[in-house]
Amino acid sequence: MGPPPAAASPAPPSLNQQYPPGPSASHYPPPGPSHTPLPPPGPSQSPYPSAGPSVSPYPHPGSSSAPYALQNYSQGAIPPSQSTSYLGPGPYQPAPPGAYAAASQAGLVRGPSNASSFHVPPPPPPAEEAEFELNRPHLHRSETAASVNPRTQKTKAIDLSAPPYTKEYIDQYRQRIKDDPDPEAHFQYAKYLIDAAKKIGAEAKDQRGLRKYRDSLIAESLKVMRRLATQGQPYDEAQFFLANCHGTGMLGLQVDHERAYHLYLQAAKQNHPAACYRVAVCNEIGAGTKADPQRAAAFYRKAASLGDTAAMYKLGVILLRGLLKQQPNPREAIGWLRRAAEQADEENPHALHELAMLYENPNNGVVPYDPAYAKELYTRAAHLGYTHSQFKLGQCYEYGTLTCPVDPRRSIAWYTKAAEKGHAEAELALSGWYLTGSEGVLKQSDSEAYLWARRAANKGLSKAEYAVGYYAEVGIGVKQDIEFAKRWYMRAAAQGNKRAMNRLTEMKRNGNKRANMARPTRQDAKDECVIV
Repeated sequence: MGPPPAAASPAPPSLNQQYPPGPSASHYPPPGPSHTPLPPPGPSQSPYPSAGPSVSPYPHPGSSSAPYALQNYSQGAIPPSQSTSYLGPGPYQPAPPGAYAAASQAGLVRGPSNASSFHVPPPPPPAEEAEFELNRPHLHRSETAASVNPRTQKTKAIDLSAPPYTKEYIDQYRQRIKDDPDPEAHFQYAKYLIDAAKKIGAEAKDQRGLRKYRDSLIAESLKVMRRLATQGQPYDEAQFFLANCHGTGMLGLQVDHERAYHLYLQAAKQNHPAACYRVAVCNEIGAGTKADPQRAAAFYRKAASLGDTAAMYKLGVILLRGLLKQQPNPREAIGWLRRAAEQADEENPHALHELAMLYENPNNGVVPYDPAYAKELYTRAAHLGYTHSQFKLGQCYEYGTLTCPVDPRRSIAWYTKAAEKGHAEAELALSGWYLTGSEGVLKQSDSEAYLWARRAANKGLSKAEYAVGYYAEVGIGVKQDIEFAKRWYMRAAAQGNKRAMNRLTEMKRNGNKRANMARPTRQDAKDECVIV
C-alpha cells in the first residue's frame, strides 16, 4: 500500500498528475484476476456498428491512453462522446437534442469566497419527471374537428421507440419517409438502416444473400447521410455523423482525417457544439489540419459557450494552467469548471474531480481550502463511475484523510470499484489489502495479492513491477524464483524506481542469493511502504 498522505496539510498533488474515480462502497472485492489475467476484449468488430448511443471511443480525462500526446492535462485528455478526437474507432453518438443550451462567457460570475457555499445541484429524480408528465394538461378535442390542429409541428414519419427489423418494415418505412420534409426524420431513418443492417436476419439460412442485403442497407444509409450533409441547407447532425465515419473508418469508409475535419468544421459553422469540440481537438493535435493552439482554444471556447460539458471542462483546464498559448486566468477557469460540474454525468464527471483537487490543496491560490467539500466532490464523481475519484476515496478511507474515518471496508470497496475497471494503482492497492487481509472484512490471500499486483505491473506501473519482483523473491503467491524477481526489479529500475535499484544492488552484492526477508505486516505495508 502506498504511504499515507500527510494528515494536517497534505502536499498538494501536482496539477499535471493523473488521478483515477466509483459507486457504492457496499460490497466486498471479488476474487482477483486469477482467471482473467488479460484485459477484456476490445469492442465488437462487427462491420455494422450500432447507430445508437454507446460507449464512446474517446478517452476520459486522466486516461492513461489519452490521445493528447502533445499536451499533458493532468486529468488527461478529454471525456468521451462529444469530448475527444475521433481518432479511435467506435460508434457514433449523436448529441442529445436540446442538450446544448446557449451559455455566454458573460454569464460567468465568481462564486462566494466560502467554498462550501457552492454546491452543484443534483439532477432531478425520475419521480419528478414522471410527476411532470402526469400533470401536463391533456389536449381535448372540442365539438368541432377543425378547432384543434394537432400538426402544429413537424412530426417524424414513424415511431422509432421500438422498431422491428424486417424487410417488410424497412420497405414500409422507406415509402413513408419519402414525403417527410423534416431532415431529422430522414436522419433517424438512416440510423435505423444501420441498426437494421446489424440486427436483421440473424438466423437466416442464406447468409450470402443476407450479407448483400445488409451491404445495400449501409449503402442506402450513407447515401441519405451524404444528401443531408450536402443539401441546400446542410443538416449538421449528418455532417457530424459522416465526420465520425471518415475519422474512424466506420461503415466501410476509408479513414480520411482531412475529410473528417472538413465535415466537423462545416457542422461547427452551424453552431453544432460537439463539432466545435472536435474541430478544437483537431487543431490541437494536428489531425486533418495543421496544429494551431490558438485556433484550438478559440473553438474550445465556442463549444463551451454552446453548452458542451466536455469543452467547459477542457477550457477550464486550459485557462487554469495557461495551455495552448493562453494566459492563465484562474477566475474564469473556476467558472467554467463549476459550470461543467453542474452538468456532470457518467460521461463527463471530470470537472468534479478537478475541482476536488483544488479544494484539497491548501496552497492552490484559487479557491479556499475545504477538505470536506473536496471529499464531497470526489464522492459525486466516484458515484458517476470515475475511476480516479474511486481510487482517491480508497486512499481517503485507508488513511483517514479529507475528513474520512479510517474504514477498511469502504477503502477496499472503492479500490475494488476502480481496480475492476483496470486502474493500475487501485489494483496495486488491492494487492496490498489481500497481502495482509482485514479482519472481518477481507480474507488474506497470497495468490490474490500476487495476481492483482501482476495485473498492475503488466500496465507498466513501476511500483507494481517492484511488488511483483518482491513477491517472486520471497515466494508470496508465486513460486520463489530469484531470476524472475530480478527481471521485474530491472523493469521497475528502468523507470527510476529507487527501491528496485537498491534491491538489485543488494542482490549483486550477495551473489543473487535471497536475503532473509521477513514477510511484511500490515503496518509495514502502510508505514514503511515495504511493498509499494
